[in-house]
Amino acid sequence: MHPGIILRILGVLLMVYSTTMLPPVVIAMIYKDGGQMQFLAAFAITLLSGLVAWLPVHNVKDDLRVRDGFVVVVLFWLVLGLYGAIPLVLGESPHMPITDAIFESISGLTTTGATVLTNIDSLPKSVLYYRQQLQWLGGMGIIVLAVAILPMLGIGGMQLYRAETPGPIKDNKLTPRIAETAKALWLIYVSLTVVCALAYWACGMTPFDAIAHSFSTVAIGGFSTHDASIGYFDSASIELVTSFFMFFAGINFGLHFFAWRHRSVLHYFSDPEFRFYLGVLAGISVFTFIGLMAFNQYDDAFTTFRHALFQTVSIATTTGYATADFANWPPVIATALIMGSFIGACAGSTGGGVKAIRVHLIFKQGLREMRRLIHPNAVMIIKLNKKAVPDRVVEAVWGFFGVYLMSFCFLFIATAATGMDFVTAFSAVAACLNNLGPGLQDVASNYGSIPDTAKWILCFSMLLGRLEIFTLLVLFTPMFWRH
Repeated sequence: MHPGIILRILGVLLMVYSTTMLPPVVIAMIYKDGGQMQFLAAFAITLLSGLVAWLPVHNVKDDLRVRDGFVVVVLFWLVLGLYGAIPLVLGESPHMPITDAIFESISGLTTTGATVLTNIDSLPKSVLYYRQQLQWLGGMGIIVLAVAILPMLGIGGMQLYRAETPGPIKDNKLTPRIAETAKALWLIYVSLTVVCALAYWACGMTPFDAIAHSFSTVAIGGFSTHDASIGYFDSASIELVTSFFMFFAGINFGLHFFAWRHRSVLHYFSDPEFRFYLGVLAGISVFTFIGLMAFNQYDDAFTTFRHALFQTVSIATTTGYATADFANWPPVIATALIMGSFIGACAGSTGGGVKAIRVHLIFKQGLREMRRLIHPNAVMIIKLNKKAVPDRVVEAVWGFFGVYLMSFCFLFIATAATGMDFVTAFSAVAACLNNLGPGLQDVASNYGSIPDTAKWILCFSMLLGRLEIFTLLVLFTPMFWRH
């Protein structure tokens, strides 16, 4: 462990992050909402803190090891959650308690989309923009952005990339150099955001709403500038655009890079995770549509299909947008949608959940074990795209899944102990651990009414889900700290 190099990296990253407080200042000046001072103060505090952390160790030179990478990632997400809350604590509208502000900040940065705020439509534009920006930065991970900068400081970033990137196989790089990989990911991310904003604008959103919602759509975040979320616009074309970009952002960005580099889309359909992801969304959509029709939830088939498709893509990709209050749908449908969020999006995307590739491998492993009951002496290999998957990867996937479920059970019991009812506690933990956002019953619209203790537990859940369990939990093991 190298405390000096860790502190140096945190200082640099914190100074870089302080610059993200400046765009809301511009928004506040444009719309004259009086919010510029809270963001300028937050900028100064964050910049000064980073400078204080960096100055004493700015000459420290050493290699960044794997354990250092895990510590940097976890510490920086914690620090981001704290410093990201500063403008919300300093502001007049809304003036938020520290617990609520940190909850909102962590929810934004982890792209969970759970909010404690009400009357969102009446909030200052600068605050609305800031919430959306938090999700956009968290979507790809500010650590990946920093990876592109660290080589210029003489520090390698592969350890950070491994700790931050979601999915079971983390050593695959899009380009030979890790800095080029990070730049390629951000280029795709920014390009997708711009195209999404233009599509929203073309469909009738104001420029402000178009930019704000493009941030949270591509980030698979779910924050909106309106209480009614996407339902505020009551537009089939906007819902179609939203569904497409939620679906597209839920795909492994490595596939997007390949499409951009080789000007081809055929590889999408040859990817087993993409096919599984598409099949899951199609299956849940059909189930939701049939269920809504059977319960006569809406008057006509088109309206039913419109809501079924949108809510399925929104919940299953862990975005959390809404055009309807799915919590008031028949319980079997609402439960199926929440369960769909456990599968989540693809590895290497901005989505949450267990990830489609892991669930796909678990399914294949289950089939293999059933075949072994019939043919106990046969040698059976799990394959993806006709390539054998190492047993070590399959074991890691099962280990992840087991720890994921145990973490969920522990967090659910802890949340229920704060006095929340069964359905609220279950759905709240599921929504936060899967980085989904909306839950059922008391947390269907917002989390403002739940106890502060529960909010802290859910903050931990959001970080645990965003960092994919092991990245955070490994710091609690004695073995990690032994020399």
